[in-house]
Amino acid sequence: ESGSLLQLIFDGKYEAIFSNSAIQNVFTAPSVTEENIDGYLEKQILAYLDCSAEVDNMERQRLIFLLGVGSLQLFVQSNWTGPPVLLKLQDFLPPALLQTFCEPKMLHAAILKMLVLDGESVYTLTSHPILLLIARIILVNSRHKLASLQTLSWWTLRYVNIHQQLLEERSPELFTLAQTCIKQVTEAETLFTGGESWHLEVQFHLECAYTFLYYYEYKKAKQCFNTAKDITKLQINLTGALGKRTRFQEKYIAQLILDVQRTDEFLLPHSELSPAPTPLENLTMNYDLNDDTVLNEIKLADADQYQVPDLCAEELAVILGICIDFQKNNPIHKLTEEELLAFTSCLLSQPKFWAIQTSALLLRTKLEKGSTRRMERAMKQTQALADQFQDATTSVSERMKIFYCCQVPPHWAIQRQLASLLFELGCTSSALQIFEELEMWEDAVICYEGAGQHGKAEEILRRELEKKETPGLYCLLGDVLKDHQYYDKAWELSRHRSARAQRSKGLLHLRNREFRECVECFERSVQINPMQLGVWFSLGCAYITLEGYEGAAKAFQRCVTLEPDNAEAWNNLSTAYIRLKQKIKAFRTLQEALKCNYEHWQIWENYLLTSTDIGEFSEAIKAYHRLMDLREKYKDTQVLAILVRAVVDGMADRTGEVASGLKGKLQELLGRVTSRVTNDGEIWRLYARLYGNGQNDSGEDIEKSLQCLTKAHKCEIQSSDWEKDVSSFKEVVKGAIEIAHVTIKCSKNKSNHQEALQILSSARLNLRGLSSKAKQLFVDETSNEVHSEIADEVTTMDNMIATLQELSNQLRNQC
Repeated sequence: ESGSLLQLIFDGKYEAIFSNSAIQNVFTAPSVTEENIDGYLEKQILAYLDCSAEVDNMERQRLIFLLGVGSLQLFVQSNWTGPPVLLKLQDFLPPALLQTFCEPKMLHAAILKMLVLDGESVYTLTSHPILLLIARIILVNSRHKLASLQTLSWWTLRYVNIHQQLLEERSPELFTLAQTCIKQVTEAETLFTGGESWHLEVQFHLECAYTFLYYYEYKKAKQCFNTAKDITKLQINLTGALGKRTRFQEKYIAQLILDVQRTDEFLLPHSELSPAPTPLENLTMNYDLNDDTVLNEIKLADADQYQVPDLCAEELAVILGICIDFQKNNPIHKLTEEELLAFTSCLLSQPKFWAIQTSALLLRTKLEKGSTRRMERAMKQTQALADQFQDATTSVSERMKIFYCCQVPPHWAIQRQLASLLFELGCTSSALQIFEELEMWEDAVICYEGAGQHGKAEEILRRELEKKETPGLYCLLGDVLKDHQYYDKAWELSRHRSARAQRSKGLLHLRNREFRECVECFERSVQINPMQLGVWFSLGCAYITLEGYEGAAKAFQRCVTLEPDNAEAWNNLSTAYIRLKQKIKAFRTLQEALKCNYEHWQIWENYLLTSTDIGEFSEAIKAYHRLMDLREKYKDTQVLAILVRAVVDGMADRTGEVASGLKGKLQELLGRVTSRVTNDGEIWRLYARLYGNGQNDSGEDIEKSLQCLTKAHKCEIQSSDWEKDVSSFKEVVKGAIEIAHVTIKCSKNKSNHQEALQILSSARLNLRGLSSKAKQLFVDETSNEVHSEIADEVTTMDNMIATLQELSNQLRNQC
């Protein structure tokens, strides 16, 4: 019996499995005592497996396992690959079990409710959910009874992947199960031994990579993609090649292409075990561009040099995987789009497998929809991809080839992409029609809101609520009307299990700046489902506003655990640590933030301040340079003052090293700062201090100090109101006298007497001007004498003028 079932699965005749007499025996029972379908199915399957005879038991295990696999495959056919499935529940389930449900819709809703995990609802128009329920009962709930089947964990991992795509948010329960399955398959040594199993190994690593990618485990995903690539011994590189992109282009210019080569002409053994290509006429049509200017594909000057070798199914899947990984790890940018288009062009140059062709075409339409010359093709291609589900010309077995290695979206997701494209093009009514047919009320509401028809959005939701009250619809009504009562209704209706209800209620509180209430709602939501990245982030922000820094640190810690590349979360986590006086932790956290986003100036500023605070002076100098790259006129005088003091006074940094060794680097930084910010006297004074304020023995340092002090003095006398206030005037005089002292020292080092005379007379003139100004502004009208509070400074200036005059006379005599 198991042999005939296996043949049906190989042939893609999954519906026929349920007509098999042995399978029908599993589902039929003399009397139905269980009211719940899942309880009844589990009881029947376990009863069938509990058989005394060992030989018969093994056969029964195989039958049940194949039933689980066949159910999963048929579910994939009815929701992902098509053509539609015509299975009826009454064909294999006893009437007594079904009669408790008055109509099919109630039965459908009851089964969907059984598939809800971690408070996340299942897509309402999922076709034949009973099949996924059977697969779950066999591959998950009855795992302990099927221990002898070595591919059980692998098929359970496939079930996880499929079930997760039906849920609104990521499910921690499914992720834990996926990790267990991956561990078990990796440890099963017999599965991948021998040269003939390389293609299975590649497929497994690709499936693991997509699972990790979905659950934010980007590093593990990259490792799996790279392992799969290493097994195939492919070299995949983006490179430039001379080519033409338009019809009227005369010269060949550099074009971005994907260069795929096999290492040392390595040919994979046992190629007959890899799936055979599907005939071209059975694949989705790849539409030409048909543009009057842009060519359909790049015309290379030397096409033979970059000829892609004839690739098998696993090799094409590896290229697609590397492409998806590249997309996930790079920002949305025009350059990234061009790089991804190079991948899709390579994949579409070898149309061999339905799943790879569909994935590559879908990605290309997403990338092309923003281009005016390619928009029409994107539209036609998306329509063709949506229509292929109903088309029965390509057999299911052909569509299933390499399916789990490609992450093809369910058919309603493709139709949703089509509707979104129509909405972007301004075809709102066509988009609405699709969204309403798909019962994607959230998208329909966005459409109505975008068109300014707020009343219509409310009307459509109330109409659906009259048919059937669901927590999801109440949440949407709450979103439209911005009213808490609807979220509360959704929360009660879900029996306090709807993570979405608390999430939406919390966001409304956040929008109204009601932070305490918002924290309570978010905490309830993440308690139900801890894998909500956005909720953890918003919760952290709310805690920071309430100054609950421990709660904020915990929330942002969860954020970065879920998505290690989230720069904003790392940055906010560092803020929480700073407020908790854990500055070393904050420093390390900001280093992680900068790895994720090198262009974010606010993160660099936090890094600069934290580095300075903990004594990481070298990192602070590096951060200051980067801030000047990002913001041309950036300045932070306090940080520069600390750095100069650390270097001049020889303070120890965090590791105990003396900061004096950074003098050269700091001089370079201040040189760059003063070239950009020329009007800040304080920065010029810091620059002078770094060169010793003219107190060094080095002639160069004294001259540099003099230049900096002179520029600082100019900045001070250019600022307004310094003349009116005695204390400000005294500060300017003090600076001028300091310049005079440094000038005398500098003039003695000058070999050229003319230059020495020039700097002496400049200092003398400056002091004379200040002395005259003091005698004009600060004179007692009755006694006609300078005010006592500035008299000492005036005397010092006059004495210094005389000294400078005398030195000048001496130099003139020497000439």
